[in-house]
Amino acid sequence: MNKGVVKFFKEDKGYGFITNADTGQDIFFHVSDTKDQLFQNDEVTYEETRGKKGLQAIEVKLDR
Repeated sequence: MNKGVVKFFKEDKGYGFITNADTGQDIFFHVSDTKDQLFQNDEVTYEETRGKKGLQAIEVKLDR
């Protein structure tokens, strides 16, 4: 499980990026991969997978 912070989320487009807390790398995520409503600067946990365009966050959850 990885931890990070939502860098930005374009709700109208359905995607955003999470900055990994350990590496500082930005990871793409799609709204279909989270059950929570996310906002910029929210702390989250997630799993990583390799998508067509590189790393992608899945199973994104608010870190409460």
